[in-house]
Amino acid sequence: MRELSGRVAVVTGAASGIGRALAVRFAAEGMSLMLADVDPRGLSQTAAMISGVKVLTQITDVSDAPAVQHLANRAFGELGAVHVLCNNAGVFQGGRIWTRTEEDVAWLLGVNLWGVLHGIREFVPRMIEQGTEGHIVNTVSVAGLFAGANTGGHAVTKYAALAASQSLALDLAQIGSKLRVTALCPGGVRTGISRSERVRPADLVVARTRDDLTSQEWLDGMLEKGMEPAEVADATVDAIRQEHFLVLTHPGYDDSLREQTTALLAGLLPEPPDGEPRP
Repeated sequence: MRELSGRVAVVTGAASGIGRALAVRFAAEGMSLMLADVDPRGLSQTAAMISGVKVLTQITDVSDAPAVQHLANRAFGELGAVHVLCNNAGVFQGGRIWTRTEEDVAWLLGVNLWGVLHGIREFVPRMIEQGTEGHIVNTVSVAGLFAGANTGGHAVTKYAALAASQSLALDLAQIGSKLRVTALCPGGVRTGISRSERVRPADLVVARTRDDLTSQEWLDGMLEKGMEPAEVADATVDAIRQEHFLVLTHPGYDDSLREQTTALLAGLLPEPPDGEPRP
């Protein structure tokens, strides 16, 4: 899908970080936008950064199926079509995997996995019916490729999001669809994901442990040295145009994937990628 001008993009998690950068980048390409997030202030700020194209916003909790259905209804109803869908909303919580409560896991799964699945179910059938070229970008994270210590709950959701992306791509290819899929796997990016607790639903809040705070401190340090979200947005647009399935944002991850596969085939426990902090 090389021509983006005049097309329509939907971006979840658009109030900050990678989602905001995607919105700005798509607008620069001349795309109309439907932007969604649970943060109304951040969402308004993103919309205010964009001019020259039509922008709609919708407060949307992607873990809630009716909310995503409403988002899809508005996007197709008011913009006429959807050509690029970015299931980008995501949250993070670290900590030892045996310390994760049911509320922790429900929150992580709700946003990171069910958010992707709800987006697929509500948008993809209608995108198929359009009969046009189109692209689905799922923000998976490098955690969907390399599980690490102190990130177990997060990694579980991201591995599942990668599997959903691959299955979606194969399903679409099997029916001869013009839609393509990208699994976006960013590493350290200067975003606010380490502060995800600010948008955690009240009914899933539990007392934070020292384990949680240590994980947040580690992530804060990694993100502070990370790449800018605009770089990730540029790589995403390139992937859409080149129809690449997997996008790795940081040099060296390709070699790390090879090393991980070699270790697994030898029955060994893989190490995290070279250069990645080890919490």
